[in-house]
Amino acid sequence: MTQVSLADLVAGARAGFLVSFPTDTVPALAAIPEKAPLIFAAKQRSQDKPLILMAANAEDLWLYVKGSEKEYNVWQELADKYWPGGLTLVLPASQRLPKVMNPIDPTTIGIRVPNSAIAQTILTQTGPLATTSANFSGQPPLQTMAEIAVQFPQVMTLATTEYQGEMLGMGVPSTVAKWTGINWQILRQGAIKLDISSS
Repeated sequence: MTQVSLADLVAGARAGFLVSFPTDTVPALAAIPEKAPLIFAAKQRSQDKPLILMAANAEDLWLYVKGSEKEYNVWQELADKYWPGGLTLVLPASQRLPKVMNPIDPTTIGIRVPNSAIAQTILTQTGPLATTSANFSGQPPLQTMAEIAVQFPQVMTLATTEYQGEMLGMGVPSTVAKWTGINWQILRQGAIKLDISSS
């Protein structure tokens, strides 16, 4: 079994290993952004399906995106309303973003702050991580650490004892909204029912 303590999981992630931990939606398969190719390989995921950059707070994520002051205000407004939570914003990427996170179109990046104490504890210590759901590409997301440990024996999964009593994810992936330069386009309706008619 590859179930590890919180401290070992954080150390493993920092050292460049693949890790998995619960979030407010579905469990994440994660790695530091530079090691994103490990995630694509483990999931057998095509390069045209970008990963999500997840962090403990919005401030850690704004560095990876770029826009006008007006755009930042619009993005911040949505982030203030729905973060932490099950909303991924797809925004123009800054030079800081490693191209391996979105190999086909490195000009955009999805970012999210999860509403999960355990995920935030991990992300506070690792910094932003490249994440996606834990499953082989095209299959439904795995819902438990035990399932993930079986399907991905090479991944360091968080031991169940580390997050007992924690509200576990709802099992529904995040809603994905992409900024078009003028307004929001819903790419995936998920955990959050987005009201963007007013923007």
